[in-house]
Amino acid sequence: MLGRTCAVALVGLHGHVVEVEAHLATSLPAFSLVGLPDASLAESRDRVRAAVTSSGLAWPNRRITVNLSPATLPKTGSGFDLAVAVATLAGAGVVDATSVAAWVHVGELGLDGRVRPVRGVLPAVAAAVAAGRPRVVVPAGNAAEARLVPGAEVLAAEHLAQVAARHGADVVVPEVEPVPDVPPRRGAVEVLDLADVRGQEDARLGVEVAAAGGHHLLLVGPPGTGKTMLAARLPGLLPDLGEADAVEVTAVHSVAGTFDPAHGLLRRPPFEDPHHTATAASVVGGGSGLPRPGAASRAHRGVLFLDEAPEFTTGVLQTLRQPLEHGELVLHRAGGTARYPARFQLVLAANPCPCGRAVGKGLDCTCRPEQRRRYFGKLSGPLLDRVDLQLEVPPSRSADAPGEGSAAVAARVRDARETQRERWRAGGWRTNGEVPARALHAALGADARLLADLHRAVDRGTLTLRGADRVLRVAWTLADLDGRAAPARPDVARALALRTRGHGA
Repeated sequence: MLGRTCAVALVGLHGHVVEVEAHLATSLPAFSLVGLPDASLAESRDRVRAAVTSSGLAWPNRRITVNLSPATLPKTGSGFDLAVAVATLAGAGVVDATSVAAWVHVGELGLDGRVRPVRGVLPAVAAAVAAGRPRVVVPAGNAAEARLVPGAEVLAAEHLAQVAARHGADVVVPEVEPVPDVPPRRGAVEVLDLADVRGQEDARLGVEVAAAGGHHLLLVGPPGTGKTMLAARLPGLLPDLGEADAVEVTAVHSVAGTFDPAHGLLRRPPFEDPHHTATAASVVGGGSGLPRPGAASRAHRGVLFLDEAPEFTTGVLQTLRQPLEHGELVLHRAGGTARYPARFQLVLAANPCPCGRAVGKGLDCTCRPEQRRRYFGKLSGPLLDRVDLQLEVPPSRSADAPGEGSAAVAARVRDARETQRERWRAGGWRTNGEVPARALHAALGADARLLADLHRAVDRGTLTLRGADRVLRVAWTLADLDGRAAPARPDVARALALRTRGHGA
């Protein structure tokens, strides 16, 4: 007596369709679950038994062996409960085995038989549809999220009895109150206007260039000069996410449990600003078993802002080097390896010293020289070498007038990004910040005088070769904002000034 259905195992954002087989033998009653389950999945045998009996269905008094195939793939979480239950009922002849085998079942069971929401339903349903299994049963609390997947035939379930009745069981479906959704609901994202920042023309230009070219940014200045205000307004300058990016970003937030399906796919670039006490696991991802996405992955296609960056631990800052270089986080744990996208714009904000008063001649500063060196020593050379724009933010003056609003700046950013998309379409790149050095140099032509300033900076040791490539990327963005087909020597000089003006020079 054998019952079969399917579920989905998530490894990172990648879903794998898992065949759930329940074999019932005439022997002493027992329940075994095999196929590399984790602790929370191994506990499903108790939840499933209680849910079946609470639903008014007969629990088979036999030896039950449930196999999750392929057995070499790690399975984690409580989202297999529903599949285990219906496969067992199919093996016992309580439900139609043919009907059960045609559907994918995802959901956690309560002891009273209710079907509870789980994380990661969007990528799970997408994986099922891609595998040619579009018929999916999901918890009612996840139904809106599941229906965002094109081609999915979604059945929303509030109770196990409802699912069993759908598959032919003779059972009375009880009336149950809807189970509240698991992911925390986020309020509407407040749109912040760049016009709120008074003065700071150089810093405003740096934020505009960063938005236009997808560049990383460092802002150094005393407290109260507007560094946090500038960083918080950067997402408002970025264009809306395309369809593919919206699905990918939404999938990350679904797995992380921070997605509210009531608002549909995430169309705006995300903004993440972890506190400086955050651990490496919370920033880049982690957890027991297979790791979950952290702030860096939740900021995919958006902005990751580290305020008071030197206050973060060195371990946290160094873990950002991989995503800055490759746009992806590969997390290796004992339970397996997970890959999460992490192509974000990094914005760092820092005071000039621990006390923050080393402005001008620094007469009010109370920090010792070794304290200053240790403070900025947290921002290592290899990390800062990957930050394209490094700017000082001086104190504002009362006479400074409000600057241009976000709408006008966002329009220039949108036009510049469209120019970049067309220019680099053949290579598959979208912004100047993603383009490799060989393509940047090839598009410039053979005019050696154009890069003379960069070559001198490298020879003097002011820039590394990687830093010179970063300056060239910014020069391309400056040309795009001005509507020119290629950068000129003044663009390279301006880009060099935008990089070497801060403490990271």
